[in-house]
Amino acid sequence: MIENYTDFKKFLSQLKYKPKLLLHSCCAPCSSHTILLLKEYFDITIYYTNDNIYPFEEFDLRAKEQIKFAKNIDDNIKVIIAPYVSKDYDDAIIGKENLGERSVRCYNCYLLRLEKTCKYAKENNFDFFSTTLSISPYKNSEWINKIGYELEKKYNMPYLYSNFKKEEGYKDSIKLSLQYGLYRQDYCGCKYSLEERRQKE
Repeated sequence: MIENYTDFKKFLSQLKYKPKLLLHSCCAPCSSHTILLLKEYFDITIYYTNDNIYPFEEFDLRAKEQIKFAKNIDDNIKVIIAPYVSKDYDDAIIGKENLGERSVRCYNCYLLRLEKTCKYAKENNFDFFSTTLSISPYKNSEWINKIGYELEKKYNMPYLYSNFKKEEGYKDSIKLSLQYGLYRQDYCGCKYSLEERRQKE
Protein backbone atom coordinates (compact mmCIF):
# COMPACT_ATOMS: atom_id res chain seq x y z
CA MET A 1 0.00 0.00 0.00
CA ILE A 2 1.36 3.42 -1.00
CA GLU A 3 0.91 5.90 1.83
CA ASN A 4 2.58 9.09 0.58
CA TYR A 5 3.46 10.96 -2.58
CA THR A 6 7.17 10.15 -2.38
CA ASP A 7 6.44 6.43 -2.42
CA PHE A 8 3.91 7.00 -5.20
CA LYS A 9 6.57 8.59 -7.43
CA LYS A 10 8.97 5.78 -6.58
CA PHE A 11 6.30 3.27 -7.59
CA LEU A 12 5.88 5.00 -10.94
CA SER A 13 9.60 4.95 -11.63
CA GLN A 14 9.73 1.18 -11.04
CA LEU A 15 6.93 0.21 -13.42
CA LYS A 16 8.19 -2.14 -16.14
CA TYR A 17 5.11 -1.96 -18.38
CA LYS A 18 2.04 0.24 -18.86
CA PRO A 19 -0.80 -1.11 -16.68
CA LYS A 20 -4.40 -0.38 -17.66
CA LEU A 21 -5.72 2.44 -15.43
CA LEU A 22 -9.36 3.44 -15.10
CA LEU A 23 -9.16 7.05 -13.96
CA HIS A 24 -12.29 8.67 -12.56
CA SER A 25 -12.50 12.32 -13.58
CA CYS A 26 -14.81 15.01 -12.28
CA CYS A 27 -13.95 17.49 -15.06
CA ALA A 28 -11.40 18.27 -17.76
CA PRO A 29 -9.45 20.90 -15.75
CA CYS A 30 -8.87 18.51 -12.84
CA SER A 31 -7.86 15.76 -15.24
CA SER A 32 -5.36 17.90 -17.14
CA HIS A 33 -2.29 17.76 -14.89
CA THR A 34 -3.19 14.25 -13.76
CA ILE A 35 -3.35 12.79 -17.26
CA LEU A 36 -0.09 14.43 -18.31
CA LEU A 37 1.58 13.06 -15.18
CA LEU A 38 0.29 9.50 -15.60
CA LYS A 39 0.12 8.85 -19.33
CA GLU A 40 3.82 8.05 -19.51
CA TYR A 41 3.28 5.20 -17.05
CA PHE A 42 -0.27 3.93 -17.70
CA ASP A 43 -2.66 3.04 -20.47
CA ILE A 44 -5.36 5.46 -19.33
CA THR A 45 -9.10 5.28 -19.77
CA ILE A 46 -11.09 8.18 -18.33
CA TYR A 47 -14.28 7.23 -16.50
CA TYR A 48 -16.62 10.18 -16.17
CA THR A 49 -19.13 9.13 -13.51
CA ASN A 50 -20.53 12.15 -11.67
CA ASP A 51 -24.14 11.77 -10.54
CA ASN A 52 -23.60 14.66 -8.13
CA ILE A 53 -23.34 17.32 -10.84
CA TYR A 54 -26.34 19.63 -11.13
CA PRO A 55 -28.10 20.38 -13.37
CA PHE A 56 -27.81 17.83 -16.19
CA GLU A 57 -26.74 20.59 -18.58
CA GLU A 58 -23.68 21.18 -16.39
CA PHE A 59 -22.95 17.44 -16.33
CA ASP A 60 -23.17 17.35 -20.12
CA LEU A 61 -20.98 20.43 -20.60
CA ARG A 62 -18.23 19.01 -18.38
CA ALA A 63 -18.46 15.65 -20.16
CA LYS A 64 -17.97 17.30 -23.56
CA GLU A 65 -15.00 19.28 -22.24
CA GLN A 66 -13.50 16.05 -20.92
CA ILE A 67 -13.77 14.39 -24.32
CA LYS A 68 -12.31 17.43 -26.05
CA PHE A 69 -9.31 17.64 -23.74
CA ALA A 70 -8.50 13.94 -23.94
CA LYS A 71 -8.58 14.08 -27.75
CA ASN A 72 -6.25 17.09 -27.75
CA ILE A 73 -3.77 15.35 -25.46
CA ASP A 74 -3.67 11.84 -26.88
CA ASP A 75 -6.01 10.05 -29.30
CA ASN A 76 -5.28 6.81 -27.48
CA ILE A 77 -6.98 8.00 -24.29
CA LYS A 78 -10.51 6.65 -24.25
CA VAL A 79 -13.28 8.52 -22.40
CA ILE A 80 -16.28 6.63 -21.03
CA ILE A 81 -19.27 8.74 -20.05
CA ALA A 82 -21.24 6.79 -17.45
CA PRO A 83 -25.04 7.18 -17.27
CA TYR A 84 -26.26 10.18 -15.29
CA VAL A 85 -28.29 8.90 -12.33
CA SER A 86 -28.90 11.85 -10.03
CA LYS A 87 -31.02 9.69 -7.70
CA ASP A 88 -27.90 7.71 -6.78
CA TYR A 89 -26.31 10.89 -5.47
CA ASP A 90 -29.48 11.97 -3.67
CA ASP A 91 -29.69 8.56 -1.97
CA ALA A 92 -26.00 8.65 -1.01
CA ILE A 93 -26.30 11.92 0.93
CA ILE A 94 -29.74 11.59 2.52
CA GLY A 95 -29.81 13.50 5.81
CA LYS A 96 -26.54 15.28 5.04
CA GLU A 97 -27.73 17.72 2.39
CA ASN A 98 -27.10 20.87 4.45
CA LEU A 99 -23.82 19.96 6.13
CA GLY A 100 -21.73 22.10 3.76
CA GLU A 101 -18.69 21.50 1.61
CA ARG A 102 -15.85 19.36 3.06
CA SER A 103 -18.32 17.57 5.34
CA VAL A 104 -19.44 13.93 5.41
CA ARG A 105 -21.75 14.87 2.55
CA CYS A 106 -18.63 15.14 0.38
CA TYR A 107 -17.20 11.91 1.82
CA ASN A 108 -20.31 10.04 0.70
CA CYS A 109 -20.06 11.69 -2.71
CA TYR A 110 -16.43 10.53 -3.10
CA LEU A 111 -17.49 7.04 -2.07
CA LEU A 112 -20.32 6.90 -4.59
CA ARG A 113 -18.14 7.88 -7.54
CA LEU A 114 -15.11 5.84 -6.53
CA GLU A 115 -17.20 2.73 -5.94
CA LYS A 116 -18.78 3.00 -9.38
CA THR A 117 -15.30 3.43 -10.86
CA CYS A 118 -13.94 0.46 -8.92
CA LYS A 119 -16.79 -1.81 -10.01
CA TYR A 120 -16.37 -0.85 -13.66
CA ALA A 121 -12.62 -1.42 -13.45
CA LYS A 122 -13.17 -4.85 -11.91
CA GLU A 123 -15.79 -5.87 -14.46
CA ASN A 124 -13.64 -4.76 -17.40
CA ASN A 125 -10.26 -6.17 -16.40
CA PHE A 126 -8.34 -3.00 -15.59
CA ASP A 127 -5.14 -3.25 -13.55
CA PHE A 128 -5.83 -0.19 -11.35
CA PHE A 129 -8.48 2.42 -10.64
CA SER A 130 -7.98 5.93 -9.29
CA THR A 131 -9.41 9.46 -9.38
CA THR A 132 -8.47 13.02 -10.27
CA LEU A 133 -10.43 14.42 -7.30
CA SER A 134 -7.37 14.82 -5.10
CA ILE A 135 -5.90 17.57 -7.29
CA SER A 136 -8.33 20.10 -5.82
CA PRO A 137 -7.29 21.98 -2.67
CA TYR A 138 -10.94 21.74 -1.66
CA LYS A 139 -10.95 17.93 -1.67
CA ASN A 140 -9.71 15.81 1.23
CA SER A 141 -6.97 13.55 -0.17
CA GLU A 142 -6.81 11.52 3.04
CA TRP A 143 -10.49 10.63 2.72
CA ILE A 144 -10.11 9.84 -0.98
CA ASN A 145 -7.23 7.42 -0.41
CA LYS A 146 -8.96 5.84 2.59
CA ILE A 147 -11.99 5.13 0.44
CA GLY A 148 -9.83 3.87 -2.41
CA TYR A 149 -8.00 1.33 -0.28
CA GLU A 150 -11.22 0.17 1.40
CA LEU A 151 -12.72 -0.46 -2.04
CA GLU A 152 -9.55 -2.27 -3.08
CA LYS A 153 -10.08 -4.72 -0.24
CA LYS A 154 -13.83 -5.03 -0.81
CA TYR A 155 -13.61 -5.76 -4.53
CA ASN A 156 -10.05 -7.10 -4.84
CA MET A 157 -9.37 -4.31 -7.36
CA PRO A 158 -6.01 -2.47 -7.00
CA TYR A 159 -6.27 1.24 -6.18
CA LEU A 160 -3.65 3.76 -7.31
CA TYR A 161 -2.71 6.26 -4.60
CA SER A 162 -3.91 9.77 -5.40
CA ASN A 163 -2.68 13.17 -4.23
CA PHE A 164 -2.29 15.11 -7.44
CA LYS A 165 -2.19 18.54 -5.83
CA LYS A 166 1.45 17.77 -4.95
CA GLU A 167 4.23 19.36 -7.04
CA GLU A 168 1.98 22.37 -7.77
CA GLY A 169 -0.51 20.10 -9.52
CA TYR A 170 -3.48 22.39 -8.95
CA LYS A 171 -1.61 25.46 -10.24
CA ASP A 172 -0.50 23.48 -13.27
CA SER A 173 -4.11 22.46 -13.95
CA ILE A 174 -5.09 26.14 -14.06
CA LYS A 175 -2.31 26.89 -16.57
CA LEU A 176 -3.31 23.91 -18.70
CA SER A 177 -6.96 24.97 -18.63
CA LEU A 178 -5.97 28.35 -20.05
CA GLN A 179 -3.63 26.76 -22.58
CA TYR A 180 -6.33 24.42 -23.92
CA GLY A 181 -9.26 26.82 -23.49
CA LEU A 182 -11.09 24.56 -21.05
CA TYR A 183 -14.31 25.53 -19.32
CA ARG A 184 -13.64 25.91 -15.59
CA GLN A 185 -16.72 25.75 -13.39
CA ASP A 186 -17.00 28.02 -10.34
CA TYR A 187 -18.69 25.50 -8.04
CA CYS A 188 -17.98 21.90 -7.07
CA GLY A 189 -20.88 20.48 -9.01
CA CYS A 190 -23.76 19.52 -6.74
CA LYS A 191 -26.87 21.62 -6.26
CA TYR A 192 -25.89 22.31 -2.66
CA SER A 193 -22.46 23.69 -3.60
CA LEU A 194 -24.17 25.81 -6.28
CA GLU A 195 -26.55 27.28 -3.69
CA GLU A 196 -23.67 27.85 -1.24
CA ARG A 197 -21.80 29.75 -3.95
CA ARG A 198 -24.86 31.91 -4.70
CA GLN A 199 -25.24 32.76 -1.02
CA LYS A 200 -21.69 34.15 -0.98
CA GLU A 201 -22.32 36.46 -3.94
